[in-house]
Amino acid sequence: MAEDYILNAHNKEEFPPAHTAEHLLNQTMIRMFGCERSTNAHIERKKSKISYVLDHKPSRHEERDIERKMNELIDEDLPVSFEFVNRDNVPEGVSLDRLPEDASETLRLVRIGDYDVCPCIGKHVRSTSQIGRFEILGTNWDEEKHTFRIRFKIVQ
Repeated sequence: MAEDYILNAHNKEEFPPAHTAEHLLNQTMIRMFGCERSTNAHIERKKSKISYVLDHKPSRHEERDIERKMNELIDEDLPVSFEFVNRDNVPEGVSLDRLPEDASETLRLVRIGDYDVCPCIGKHVRSTSQIGRFEILGTNWDEEKHTFRIRFKIVQ
């Protein structure tokens, strides 16, 4: 079915469990802190890091809540699906701000249950239970830039 659509070329080979976890983490941070999706992520098989611009430094309790929420979502076994839409038919709330200027007219939206939806052409697992366990390895706070970096790994 994907062959029927002309999409942009993709230059990365993601580790699907960590990449899918990135989607969950983005939505979790949006819901917990009212921030935007990360613009600075380095997602790998062994260790990943991702940064968010926040209005405050999260407490240790909030950090534990992030990890707990991520593992709850993984355990919920949410289905991961995708659909193709024309730019003019993008559902409300789905931002196209971060697409490259030369992005195709047809976009692939990735949905994780009713929890998250965003345009993405990367590889994902079929359901969240295939991700494994999400572990925060550490965090850093940059007071000047108000950026919060999370280092995490996926344990399978």
